[in-house]
Amino acid sequence: MIKTALLSVSDKTGVLALAQALHAHGVKLLSTGGTAKLLADNGLPVVEVATHTGFPEMLDGRVKTLHPTIHGGLLARRDLPEHMAALATHGIETIDMLVVNLYPFEATVAQANCTLEDAIENIDIGGPAMVRSAAKNWRDVAVLTDAAQYEQVLAELASSGAVSEATKFKLSVAAFNRISTYDGAISNYLSSIGDNLDVNTRSTYPAQSNQQFIKLQDLRYGENPHQSAAFYRELAPAVGSLVTAVQLQGKELSYNNIADADAAWECIKSFVEPACVIVKHANPCGVAISDSALGAYQKALQTDPTSAFGGIIAFNLPVDLTTAQAVSKQFVEVLMAPAYSAKALELLKAKANVRVLQIDLPADTYSTRNKTDIKRIGGGLLIQTADNHELNLSDLKVVTDKQPTAQQLKDMLFAWNVAKYVKSNAIVFCADGMTLGVGAGQMSRIDSARIASIKAEHAGLTLIGSAVASDAFFPFRDGLDVVVAAGATCVIQPGGSIRDDEVIAAANEQGIVMVMTGVRHFRH
Repeated sequence: MIKTALLSVSDKTGVLALAQALHAHGVKLLSTGGTAKLLADNGLPVVEVATHTGFPEMLDGRVKTLHPTIHGGLLARRDLPEHMAALATHGIETIDMLVVNLYPFEATVAQANCTLEDAIENIDIGGPAMVRSAAKNWRDVAVLTDAAQYEQVLAELASSGAVSEATKFKLSVAAFNRISTYDGAISNYLSSIGDNLDVNTRSTYPAQSNQQFIKLQDLRYGENPHQSAAFYRELAPAVGSLVTAVQLQGKELSYNNIADADAAWECIKSFVEPACVIVKHANPCGVAISDSALGAYQKALQTDPTSAFGGIIAFNLPVDLTTAQAVSKQFVEVLMAPAYSAKALELLKAKANVRVLQIDLPADTYSTRNKTDIKRIGGGLLIQTADNHELNLSDLKVVTDKQPTAQQLKDMLFAWNVAKYVKSNAIVFCADGMTLGVGAGQMSRIDSARIASIKAEHAGLTLIGSAVASDAFFPFRDGLDVVVAAGATCVIQPGGSIRDDEVIAAANEQGIVMVMTGVRHFRH
């Protein structure tokens, strides 16, 4: 039974309607500051906390709810006679509902002009203390920390006159999660400030890293059947990331499906032209651009139809009926696109096991990418800024006597873009907007070069006149010799080897074009 509710919110979204509904149920309203004024201005009878406690707010509002009358009313267990006797002795009323959201610390420090003083002033003290008290005593107190919770609570009050025990426990868990997130944000921010106390030189890597993720689902198993797994998302994932996908049909996503689908989606987002990416075991095995989804798919499939079997297929444009018909002819684990025509979805229903995902494609794909990458190691983490480097034509340095044609530049940039998403060591042959051969994940670069050329041969594709991208420098001329012997006439690579001169001389000797980017794209 809710007899008394304390409302003290920074974000006042929905709080007036909540208070009006509580008043209609005969609930006594306590409040503070701006929230109390809002309620009073709208004709609601509200008791100021200072009046309730008999102690005035002080220190510019720093101390107002930190009082035994408040915390006693929240923490007292109604099932313990000694608790209730203590309240009676001291004239303390129980508080049965707490509605609190905290000072906007995260939003404050996200502002470019935020000072250290601004950050400190937006650290809530009384709010988290009350939330913890109410959440600890969850059987007796309903604690609301998000406006999205108001509707369910009011619905329960309307139907039964009370908030269910299950809902109160759920609210308690959400409250503790919110406090954890809030404290983590404060720790991350303050731990990033150096001894000079200059917020403009904060470290990207705080002295203590606090990460928060929300579970989306448990998975059947992990990478292998003997491993357990679950799927989590960030608190506020960017639009166009895999965790925002809507599954339209198909079996439950597996651990490997999700990992491979993420690799495909991150790659497809990097193309402006209509594109298709086919991924197998986290590596692109076919990538192409065209003037249509069907054209891109047909070209991408040519690269390695064997590996494409049971792969992940991603498009950066809507899938129409004709494209769906072509895709449905092969075994596909996951199909991904920003949209599907009604006829395409109807056709795909015949492939009931195919996991069909729809994901909004953001206009600015680079600004919505992850800002950091995290790798788990024994007893710790490696954290780095994400590899979001975007290569421009002006960044290229031609290092050979022979100059590239416009088409060669286009082919090399395409190959470079694909190589960025291929596991190291990566060698990628391309021409005319499609991959021809991909060598991935080998211990030596020369082996990746050989594998890429062998795959092209098996697919019946010629490498004569192709462009080659290498994700890191050629340590010796032997790798270059392999790709040239296979038919490449232009090569794009980072450079930076102590034998760059030897490799450049080999390129000149064989009459090919070589450009250097100055940027490496290792992907382990």
